[in-house]
Amino acid sequence: MRRDGYVARWLGREFEAVPGADGEIRLYTAQPTDGFEELRPDRYRRIVPAFELESLRYVRTVCRWRGEPFVIVGEHDGWTRVEYAGGRAPVAEALGLDRIDQGVWQAWAPSGELEGVHEEFI
Repeated sequence: MRRDGYVARWLGREFEAVPGADGEIRLYTAQPTDGFEELRPDRYRRIVPAFELESLRYVRTVCRWRGEPFVIVGEHDGWTRVEYAGGRAPVAEALGLDRIDQGVWQAWAPSGELEGVHEEFI
């Protein structure tokens, strides 16, 4: 499973999290959980003050493809959308990546070709 976003530890459990400008953190889970409100099936939310958290970190899933570093940004039907993290345009061009924006290069890679897939906390 690919993760890309904030993760908070609260009361000994890990939750998907979204920091708010108001100093509060929105915690999300897919299961009914005491104190969480149902937003829709398989989506529950609880808002807590940031000071109650044990930790708040950003996590992303990274890998190597064709010998170069990438961040995983999507998945579909045996393919993985990857974004080049090497920062070298000539390498991105040589790999045949799609230029999405200035300095942003992506491609669909066969999931079986990815190496060293792991989560990285920032």
